[in-house]
Amino acid sequence: MDATAPKCQGNLQIPVDLFVSKKYDGGNFGFADSSGNLVFRVDRQSDKSTDVPHRNHVLLDASGNSLMSIRRNHNGSWQGFKGDNSKEDLIFRVERTINTLSKTEFDVFLAAEKCEDSNSDFKMKGSPFQRSCTIYKGNSIVAQTSRMYKLGFQNIWVSRLRFRLTIFPGFVDHALIVALIVIFFDGRKFWM
Repeated sequence: MDATAPKCQGNLQIPVDLFVSKKYDGGNFGFADSSGNLVFRVDRQSDKSTDVPHRNHVLLDASGNSLMSIRRNHNGSWQGFKGDNSKEDLIFRVERTINTLSKTEFDVFLAAEKCEDSNSDFKMKGSPFQRSCTIYKGNSIVAQTSRMYKLGFQNIWVSRLRFRLTIFPGFVDHALIVALIVIFFDGRKFWM
């Protein structure tokens, strides 16, 4: 990954929460820390070079540096590339395995791994409508999203345009996790 990408210390033993919201600080949506400081921003781009509309996104750090481009292919799979416009530095590919009204699942394959290996490196499972996504590496949970609510006399849900992403200790590439969350929720009402 790019040296400018924010990374968490590998020995940190506490989860990291990022708060996702639409139309954040000039981008299409953003990921902020608990103090409200922008950590990642995602801009949506359209590919006008073909007749078929594509869903392309660029993941930027807080300074506006391009970390990766995320592209949807014609067959519905996704690819992540280093930088903002490269098709050479493949980081990962994602394939949807289940897509029902209440359940969506994806397999994630890292480019650095053997191409002939059919086992995925990560799995994403959840329900986009509930803003629920869990990312697994083997049997371990790497990250998980959850809806937010305000504490008080009554639990009041925060707008569906905001939710929390918790990245658990031991996984240092937060930019990759953010990119996978963008893919999981792409095309859902949240991003409109």
